[in-house]
Amino acid sequence: MAGGRMVLTFIGRSVEDPSCKHHSAHYTLLSQILFDMVVEGLVKMDDLYSFNVPIYIPCEEEVKTVIQNEGSFNLDKLHIFPIRWDGQDNIINYENDVVFDKHRNGKLVANCVRAFIEPMLAGHFGSSIVDELFGRYAENGRAFV
Repeated sequence: MAGGRMVLTFIGRSVEDPSCKHHSAHYTLLSQILFDMVVEGLVKMDDLYSFNVPIYIPCEEEVKTVIQNEGSFNLDKLHIFPIRWDGQDNIINYENDVVFDKHRNGKLVANCVRAFIEPMLAGHFGSSIVDELFGRYAENGRAFV
């Protein structure tokens, strides 16, 4: 529609270097947990090997370049909303009067990842493993907070 507007929301990198491991660590943890579940017989090895989700997390400059090069759209505004993986407000000072609850924050990290990848996981592996997988993710996700 000519003159229409569009709002796009997606995960992005805060650094330009695409090899930065910080932004892929969440997916590495997910793959490690899935592999552990294969070893325990909860997931089939063939299902794990056939699960391929090519994920690329762009930085701000890459988004601008793709939009400009594609040519169908004009970029009026690009706004970055930094959000912590643990769901906490960026203003909180953990060293003063706030109790840092790693268990709670691990669950928040797991829920953040679960929000966008659960449909793919359930569709490929079946919904029966999802709660167990993200329970483990919550335990191991504490490392990211």
